[in-house]
Amino acid sequence: MSDQKILLTQEWLAELLEKLRVLKEERRIEVAEKLKEAISFSDLSENAEYQEARDLQAQVELRISELEDMLKPGNYEIIDTESKKKNNIHVGNIVTVRYEKDGKTQEETYTIVGSQETNIFEKKISNESPLGKSLIGKRVNDTVEVRAPSGVMKYTITLIQ
Repeated sequence: MSDQKILLTQEWLAELLEKLRVLKEERRIEVAEKLKEAISFSDLSENAEYQEARDLQAQVELRISELEDMLKPGNYEIIDTESKKKNNIHVGNIVTVRYEKDGKTQEETYTIVGSQETNIFEKKISNESPLGKSLIGKRVNDTVEVRAPSGVMKYTITLIQ
């Protein structure tokens, strides 16, 4: 782990703990059963089912290790989303921005989260992403510029929650 703490919301921490529980208590057992079944097919050197089960076991164990490392005390910090100041943007805030695209004014609402919680489909952007980084510390009516593959985009902050 790096010296920088991982930023997590309480909800995301609960999800990660549940994922870890499922991996340890359910997936490990499923993989062990697959291994046991594959071993029963005799010659392990030419046993595709065995190799597939071993690969799956390695993936599960790697993810368990990653989650355990991430969730060690001192490696993460809980974002206090309830008491965030609403006058400037912090990790945990919900931010609405207005921008122009193809000559049309559009609005999007994003939640600023730590890098581990990012999910573009849920409109959760990392505080380390170009847009997230540029929004941190800003206020309503501030405009930020973000370099995108299509050029520089200008976003005006319209609401901070």
